Amino acid sequence: MSRHNVEHFSYEEIARLVAPNSSVLDLGCGNGELLQLLRDTRNSRVRGVDIEESMIRQCLAKGISVFQGNLDEGLKEHASGSYDYVILNETLQMVHDPVQLIREMVRVGRTAIVNFPNFGTILNRIQLLAGGRMPVNRDLPYQWYDTPNIHFCTRRDFASLCDEVGVKITHAVDIRHGRRISSRLANLLATECCFLLEGLGR
Repeated sequence: MSRHNVEHFSYEEIARLVAPNSSVLDLGCGNGELLQLLRDTRNSRVRGVDIEESMIRQCLAKGISVFQGNLDEGLKEHASGSYDYVILNETLQMVHDPVQLIREMVRVGRTAIVNFPNFGTILNRIQLLAGGRMPVNRDLPYQWYDTPNIHFCTRRDFASLCDEVGVKITHAVDIRHGRRISSRLANLLATECCFLLEGLGR
């Protein structure tokens, strides 16, 4: 699963959440830009997973350790607690079984970082209500028939899911068009949401 065709959550925002000298696994790593940033600025030991051969070649050209894999098949090849961080950047909405993948992330990583577009943002609500059609805008640039997104969730949906499956949210970053905003109105105003997660057993 590759995210290289979508607008990314800020790599710098993610880097701020990663402690120096840690091990990082990036799921759907694309061309390896995020892992390169973490390696070069946080001294992270990095590895990526992507399904597309062209992305794997670009990672290898950057000196990034990467292997080809389908996220819908899970992370069974990874031992529990084998990474400090497991990252899923702008890919949650594209996988077929996000619940299972989240469970696997908090098993394999001591901390999971998940970010995704907030489909409950106010512009999407207005476009759907006023026009009666699926929203298309700068934050959701696809038509309903060609979108890579197969699961649409809001910030509140994701927080509820974490509670249901026994995953603890330890920190949240809410972004509106590249700027951090308060979590108080984030379900309505945030265009992107990022959560740090841990299993309840940690």
